[in-house]
Amino acid sequence: MPEFKQLIRFVDADLDGNKQVYHAIRKVKGISYMFANIVCTIADVDKNIKVGNLEDEKLKLIEDIIRNPSKYKIPTWLYNRRRDFDTGEDRHLLSSEIKLIRDFDIRRFKEIKSYKGIRHGIGQPVRGQRTRAHFRKGRAVGVKKVKSAKKGKV
Repeated sequence: MPEFKQLIRFVDADLDGNKQVYHAIRKVKGISYMFANIVCTIADVDKNIKVGNLEDEKLKLIEDIIRNPSKYKIPTWLYNRRRDFDTGEDRHLLSSEIKLIRDFDIRRFKEIKSYKGIRHGIGQPVRGQRTRAHFRKGRAVGVKKVKSAKKGKV
């Protein structure tokens, strides 16, 4: 049995070695519970083993499955970026790629002046939520009372 590792650097994230494999790899941004489940199944790793007890070969295999899911025939409906706007292909994004691509998408919406782009630009909710009761942070809320003149002076 290999030595126990407390902290593991894994796909641009630090994983706690005391957590189970299934829960630990979900800490990587872009990996859902379904994706974590299929990665553990393909890598033939027990989900309840602690990450710190895994061998380096198993960790490299898990990382390769996460980075190249099409190579291991993971279904495309599990990917988090299907039919990419620029390339049209199905991709699975991880960690910092997600934020970068999302920012590009929002910028593109703003440039073409779509409804979503306009709502992003003015800081309003984009997906049809109501704004009467929510999304009132940082703006004037309700009616403000006007301070009357001091009572002693007329």
